Amino acid sequence: MRYFLLLLACCSLALYSNAQSSTIITGAACTASYLPLLKGKRVALLVNQTATIGPTHLVDSLLALHVNVVKILSPEHGFRGNADAGESVNNSSDEKTGLPIVSLYGGHHKATAADLSNVDILIFDIQDVGARFYTYISSLQELMEAAAENHKPLLVLDRPNPNGSYVDGPILDTAFRSFVGMQPIPIVHGMTTGEYAQLLNGEKWLAHHEQCELTVIPCLHYTHHTRYDIPIMPSPNLPNASATYLYPSLCLFEGTPISVGRGTDKPFQQFGSPLFPDAGYHFTPESRPGAKTPVLQNQRCYGFNLQGDAGEVYKKYGHQLQLQWLITAYQLYPDKATFFTPFFDKLAGGTQLRKQLVAGKTAAEIRASWAPGLARFKAIRKKYLLYAE
Repeated sequence: MRYFLLLLACCSLALYSNAQSSTIITGAACTASYLPLLKGKRVALLVNQTATIGPTHLVDSLLALHVNVVKILSPEHGFRGNADAGESVNNSSDEKTGLPIVSLYGGHHKATAADLSNVDILIFDIQDVGARFYTYISSLQELMEAAAENHKPLLVLDRPNPNGSYVDGPILDTAFRSFVGMQPIPIVHGMTTGEYAQLLNGEKWLAHHEQCELTVIPCLHYTHHTRYDIPIMPSPNLPNASATYLYPSLCLFEGTPISVGRGTDKPFQQFGSPLFPDAGYHFTPESRPGAKTPVLQNQRCYGFNLQGDAGEVYKKYGHQLQLQWLITAYQLYPDKATFFTPFFDKLAGGTQLRKQLVAGKTAAEIRASWAPGLARFKAIRKKYLLYAE
């Protein structure tokens, strides 16, 4: 009865104000489904600031329920989500609870046997945004591999994918594997973390083709066509729903000299360069928390403003990768030889997209080249979906 009453309380806290997502209940809020699995166990959690039940962090909720949480594992951007992209994060302790925090974005990305020596069960609960290069699914894979290697069960508390309504982009060429792309999936994979964990396990894509002991606690009242505005910033430069919807398309600019607005009040809602012609819109990136040394810092950038009402941005741009922005930027940039950095191929998942852009291919021609790979991936993906399309 206690668990049932707690579930009702937690579920009521999980009802967010956004009309499209007001009935969604996250996996974390479904405590009655997983508290029995934690009874008498020493628990470690890979979480950040998005792991909440309503307004309360999952760590605090579990401690209040007398769950034996022994440590926190932290991903890129840290436990509180305030470190820069790519910034190394050190081990520390949580000021509120005193729990040790083991960084998996510092000296090592994968939890070691020593990290897990006093742990009986692992929990993963991080809000993803559905793009291959958003590194939390890489952290998920490495936690699954650590769980398999060290014979620890893993519990994934699922959350909606705000970009879960579509599958798009080139499939990663495995010769270009990196932490921003570890598996042969498209840029936009259309899966929640729980579904993706099932795919990694089911397809034996973990290291050494191992499988971990995996349990997924699904969301309630979510489908892949339910619009979901994330209630908590998933990372420092995705401050709102509009940025989240634009991110899969704009992040490819991170492999170019073009600014996507890091260091401004509209990150991932604009793009530009000092070398673009002045068409009436400009912004200037500056050092600020979460973007200490942004691209083109203190330089006036001329470009394009994509900011808008979240619903309108979702309707206009939230169902397909927007290639025209890349095509336009490449056409406007005067020094074509320096437009692409080596990082672009890692983000794109291979050399094909860069070569197509250089060759002047149209968006339609590029999209047509993706079709066979996307069809193959969708057939694999379908086996692991937990929610209606």
